[in-house]
Amino acid sequence: MAMVVTSKKACAVNPLKMSQPIGGALAFMGLRGSMPLLHGSQGCTSFGLVLFVRHFKEAIPLQTTAMSEVATVLGGYENVEQAVLNIHKRTKPEIIGICSTGVTETKGDDVEGYIRLIRQKNPEVANLPMVYVSTPDFKDAFQDGWEKTVARMVEVLVDTPKAEARRDPSRVNVLPGCHMTPGDIEEVRTVLEDFGLEPSFLPDLGGSLDGHIPDEFTPTTIGGIGVEEVATMGQAGWTIAIGAQMRRAAEALEIKTGTPFKVFERLCGLAPNDEFIMFLSTISGRPVPLKYRRQRGQLVDAMLDAHFHLGGRKLAIGAEPDLLFDLSSMLHEIGAKVTAAVTTTQSPVLEQVMAEEVLIGDLEDLETQARERGCDLLVTHSHGRQAAERLAIPFYRAGMPMFDRLGAGHQTAMGYRGTRDTIFAIANLIMADHEANHEPTPDTWRGDDAGHASAMH
Repeated sequence: MAMVVTSKKACAVNPLKMSQPIGGALAFMGLRGSMPLLHGSQGCTSFGLVLFVRHFKEAIPLQTTAMSEVATVLGGYENVEQAVLNIHKRTKPEIIGICSTGVTETKGDDVEGYIRLIRQKNPEVANLPMVYVSTPDFKDAFQDGWEKTVARMVEVLVDTPKAEARRDPSRVNVLPGCHMTPGDIEEVRTVLEDFGLEPSFLPDLGGSLDGHIPDEFTPTTIGGIGVEEVATMGQAGWTIAIGAQMRRAAEALEIKTGTPFKVFERLCGLAPNDEFIMFLSTISGRPVPLKYRRQRGQLVDAMLDAHFHLGGRKLAIGAEPDLLFDLSSMLHEIGAKVTAAVTTTQSPVLEQVMAEEVLIGDLEDLETQARERGCDLLVTHSHGRQAAERLAIPFYRAGMPMFDRLGAGHQTAMGYRGTRDTIFAIANLIMADHEANHEPTPDTWRGDDAGHASAMH
């Protein structure tokens, strides 16, 4: 049981966390034909846009209400109305997702009231789906914004089924956490389909930000789950929530539709995937396909091979709570010691992390702890690269943003295959570091001989 400690510093020196509105905007990008809209100044949106473009290397739909100083003081109704009408006219979205920011939350804009007024005054948008989420960036973090947004989507977009409506046992809702990449979502989708199940992912970044090239340009999201499919999620036989952050949305869906749910806090590692596969076998009534028995064997073999390199390693990890819990637990199971753990926000899973303490802090805290405690493996997003250089230890990139490597959207850590590949990637980093810095070479032998010779003289 880890003790959760909050940093007492007056400011973040090298921030680890990203803001709530960005998490909310990314969740809206998992809907087809969506246009996320940040209610705030232009700078809030442009920074978020740059972050997503650098991470995914894709065109990102993200708009702003462009609040000025005067509009912020007097109220943002006109800005919201103008933004909604312009987006409707120019991009023809299927849905507009609105996230608040710190500047408009401080003023206290009643955006739900604004949306009702806009619908009354402008009949052309009277039936356009619009979802508003309160995501002030002066508190909480990226994961909280995603969690609130998906729960709000469920509350607004999912229809309550009629009393006599029958459930479809082959349909399964999947609520993926923000720590899942499009590659992770595709891996889970494949597993579900192999059991004869029909999954509906909310949000579905695997369909919208997986890097495919559309036939023609569209200013909104390409792919993702449609609003009409979201509306029918109450007809599914089960809801699967991946990550503790998705419990809130799963409970909201159960309250509204009566659909039972199961939360999988982890899907990286041997035991979590065994549990997941057996659950799918139970709800589908089908035996486990042979390919997964084979993949499980490959994972066990990978763990055996890698533990020679990972066993006893002192791990320093900085990530959002669910990603930190998932990755650090998997590495702990291979023999690594979680020596320094820093995260961004509170979560019930933090107490389960296999470390003495988890600090809610920044990358400076992580670097300091890693140096003081002699860590020899760093896991965090791309902003940790300078710390890894200063510490001179292997560095595995995980989480968002990952802007100095290609394929961030396809990096897969879930399922038997994803876990296997992650283990190999981290073990290979350690082997490469050992060869570069510790392996004897002809030059080092020659140096030793020269030293011995001079000593003898």
